[in-house]
Amino acid sequence: MRAIRVAIADDQQLFCSGIQMLIESQPDLQFVGAAYDGEAAIALARQARPDVMLMDIRMPLLDGIEATARILDATDKPDKPDKPDIGECNSDDCATIVDAQPKVIMLTTFQRDEAVVRAIHAGADGFIMKDTTPEFVLASIRTVYAGHSVIAPTDTADIIRAQTSQRHREPSAESISALSAREKEVFLFAARGLSNADIAQAAYISEATVKSHIRSILAKLSLTSRVQIVAHAYENGLLR
Repeated sequence: MRAIRVAIADDQQLFCSGIQMLIESQPDLQFVGAAYDGEAAIALARQARPDVMLMDIRMPLLDGIEATARILDATDKPDKPDKPDIGECNSDDCATIVDAQPKVIMLTTFQRDEAVVRAIHAGADGFIMKDTTPEFVLASIRTVYAGHSVIAPTDTADIIRAQTSQRHREPSAESISALSAREKEVFLFAARGLSNADIAQAAYISEATVKSHIRSILAKLSLTSRVQIVAHAYENGLLR
């Protein structure tokens, strides 16, 4: 099995060097470069084609959120095979998939930061605290590469609820009007943080059917992950 290609974008060069040494100590990981500002991060992603990119939220020239959005912009990447269902992928299958764009893990110093919500919207696959342990950094890299999100839907709900608690929004049924009745039901279950198994039990359908509905929901709403489903629901007043 080929090594997982990892890059980092952070304006603290000493921090980048530490991550490089950490990555190079692992036989299943390969360090492919560092960038020290947002614009350089975009160039690095295009040139080095990392599988996973650690991205600082706050950087000079261009912040990590905007850099992530541009890297993951569908108009700025070649065609690639379909992604597995996020959070429910078989690791053996996922390991053979080489995306044209990287999975992005945001680096932050404050978990409840409003910027984390923006990062989720930009398409990040999760976030980790910059003061976390080396073991957790390594586990996070392997987790997102295998098709999972580092941030759990329930954690996403807590963050978004904290950011939107002061803003009253009328429910927007139009925001999910593209979905079928069954897909709307699955959408709301997923937005509450339920796993595929829990959704299957609650909706009296198979887990395979749940996965199919989740893929359809993501495609119809132009979302990229289950955490974005949570964000979409709260920000359109569909959950309180």
